[in-house]
Amino acid sequence: MKRAQIQLEEEVYELLRHRAFKEKKSIAGVIREIVKKDIFQPDRHRTFSVKDFTFIGSGHSKQGRLKPISERHDEALEEVLQK
Repeated sequence: MKRAQIQLEEEVYELLRHRAFKEKKSIAGVIREIVKKDIFQPDRHRTFSVKDFTFIGSGHSKQGRLKPISERHDEALEEVLQK
């Protein structure tokens, strides 16, 4: 086992301390478990669902005469750069 020194925000330290007390473990033991679980996690790719993209459609743009802008973006860029 190797020794490592880390610095934690006060809030994170308190959460770790409470978890260690609740689980009757040392803070170092809790940290080792958390790190080991994250590093050796077999499926490191997160799967996404529609709920993760609630921000889509939250904006609004004035498309003007170049509607739909998603298909005519090059013309819109040219128009903006000529001003």
